[in-house]
Amino acid sequence: QVQLVESGGGLVQAGGSLRLSCAASGSTFTINDMGWHRQAPGKQRELVAGISSGGLTNYADSVKGRFTISRDNAKNTVYLQMNSLKPEDTAVYYCTVRATTSLIAYDYWGRGTQVTVSS
Repeated sequence: QVQLVESGGGLVQAGGSLRLSCAASGSTFTINDMGWHRQAPGKQRELVAGISSGGLTNYADSVKGRFTISRDNAKNTVYLQMNSLKPEDTAVYYCTVRATTSLIAYDYWGRGTQVTVSS
């Protein structure tokens, strides 16, 4: 099993910044891809940003140029720096991790952290 602990959500005014963190822990696993998804009220969950074990990144078009994903492999931690936040960024943000254990890959989700951007 892999446990994910997210932190950094909160309330911020439009134009402000927040940094989300997600630390993965567990035994006998290898972390592969890491990422962040979000789900706004009444909308489907969507991928915000992803980062491979080698550092390749991808972003949703709506956050390109404003959000930056990064990871610290030594700490098994993924970060999401969110700048120039907009009210439409309001959502619950979920950390996601693909980890390999005993040669089998599993996808893990965090419990989510609320990000609220006021206008």
